[in-house]
Amino acid sequence: MKLVKDTKNSEIKHVSDNEAEEAFRTILFWIGEDPTREGLVETPKRVIKAFKEYFKGYGEDPSKILEKTFGDVEGYDDMVVQKNISLQSHCEHHMAPIIGVAHVAYIPKERVVGLSKLARVVEVFSKRLQTQERLTMQIAKALMDSLDAKGVAVTIDSTHQCMTMRGIKKEQATTVTNYYLGQFKEDLSIQNRYLKFISK
Repeated sequence: MKLVKDTKNSEIKHVSDNEAEEAFRTILFWIGEDPTREGLVETPKRVIKAFKEYFKGYGEDPSKILEKTFGDVEGYDDMVVQKNISLQSHCEHHMAPIIGVAHVAYIPKERVVGLSKLARVVEVFSKRLQTQERLTMQIAKALMDSLDAKGVAVTIDSTHQCMTMRGIKKEQATTVTNYYLGQFKEDLSIQNRYLKFISK
C-alpha cells in the first residue's frame, strides 16, 4: 500500500495495489485494448510489480546509505572518481525511460565511503521521476552533505526516450549535465583533471 498526498485537499490517501491495477486496466481500455483478453489479464499486476522496481527510490534514504564511512585511509586527500555507473530513470514529463551513465567524484576531508555506496546513491535518486538536471544536483548535494567532502562532481550522459521515441524523434541525441560543489567548483584545475579522468 502506498501513501499518496492529495495536493488539492492536502490529505494523505492510501492507494492499494488493487486500486493501482484497476487504474492500469482503465488505461489499457483507453488505448483501445481489451484488458480481459488472455495476453493482458495479468498485465496490470505485472506493471505494478515493474513500477515498484522502477520507482523504489521513493522509499530509500541516501543519507542512510552514506552513514558508514572509513577514516583509516592514511591521509588520502585526492579525488575519488567512479566512472560509468549505469543509470536508468524515468522523466517526470512523459514517464519515458532515461538511459545513460553517471560519473561521480569527491575529495574526502577525513573519511571515505565504500565504493558501492556511490553507485547506490545514484540508484536511489534515479529510481524516481526525474529531470536530468535535478537528478545531477541531488546526487552531488547528497554526497557533499553526508560525506562532509571538500568537493563533489557529478556528470550524467544519457538518452531520453521522450525525445527519441516520440516528439522530435532524434534517436542519436544525448544530454550531458554537470554539477560541481566545493573545490571542483572553485578550482578549474581540479575540475579539468576530473573531466580528463571521465573522458578516458
